[in-house]
Amino acid sequence: MTAVPVVLGVLADETRWQILTELGAQDLSASALATRMPVSRQAIAKHLAVLADSGLVEPVRVGREIRYRALGARLSALAAELDRIGRQWDRRLAAIKRIAEGEGWE
Repeated sequence: MTAVPVVLGVLADETRWQILTELGAQDLSASALATRMPVSRQAIAKHLAVLADSGLVEPVRVGREIRYRALGARLSALAAELDRIGRQWDRRLAAIKRIAEGEGWE
């Protein structure tokens, strides 16, 4: 997955992480998010645009209001990729340990 660094960059921002957490619980508008967070509605809208561009949320029209919904599939794909990377590191570290123990290093 080549988009992992991009998505991680998007999620590295604390405000975007908080927005995504809120949207994981329920679909919300930018105005509703602004009442829950110490950030202006305009700033929330900019963060939502970044999250939408990265495929982590999508806008959903509900009457005259636009609410945003977290996209679990994108997050699941990211989790799977991070798990794969973690397994690779575990194998590498185990190999280093075997080499170190085999040569008597402590």
